[in-house]
Amino acid sequence: MSEQEIGRVTHYFGKIGVVAFDITAGSIAVGDTLHIKGHTTDFTQPVDSMQIDGQDVAEAHAGQSVGIRVKDHVRTHDIVYKVVG
Repeated sequence: MSEQEIGRVTHYFGKIGVVAFDITAGSIAVGDTLHIKGHTTDFTQPVDSMQIDGQDVAEAHAGQSVGIRVKDHVRTHDIVYKVVG
């Protein structure tokens, strides 16, 4: 399995377990698997749902900011990868 860097975390909402990140390259869709990695962060999870400006979306592209629910704590500037292959 290979990975493609698609963005960086801009904010983590700890009380609701949601990460916001800017997509800098490529695209993601519901069902894709993301790997979030940082200084103390390292986990993989599928995208069950995502939102842009509070609206559910099925797909997002470079230049957009999205929010997804995550299973673990993340930090600002963590790198978001899309698992491909």
